[in-house]
Amino acid sequence: EKKAKKSDCGEWQWSVCVPTSGDCGLGMREGTRTGAECKQTTKTQKCKIPCNWKKQFGAECKYQFQAWGECDLTTALKTRTGSLKRALHNADCQKTVTISKPCGKLTKPKPQGKFHLLKAAH
Repeated sequence: EKKAKKSDCGEWQWSVCVPTSGDCGLGMREGTRTGAECKQTTKTQKCKIPCNWKKQFGAECKYQFQAWGECDLTTALKTRTGSLKRALHNADCQKTVTISKPCGKLTKPKPQGKFHLLKAAH
């Protein structure tokens, strides 16, 4: 009589989702766990990064943003603050973030998918 003991295996630790192409959409993540008697210690899993998330704060961090503030005439920027709503897969996310954008008459959102984000060199 064989009984698989769950205590022989550690918890799965998941890597961040790596998109198949681009910086959002479908991708894969890798999971690892420890355990001397554990039959499976690594596995991969399909994952998806929504393309409408604010990627500058990490693709697995979801924020709830307040309304845009008044235009600061000295910087010609308006800002808003977001508080962490959800962190996927134990992602390390900032609790609050602030973003700013130039003040302008245009308030309609930019069409998605027509521009490429340049990755900043580290």
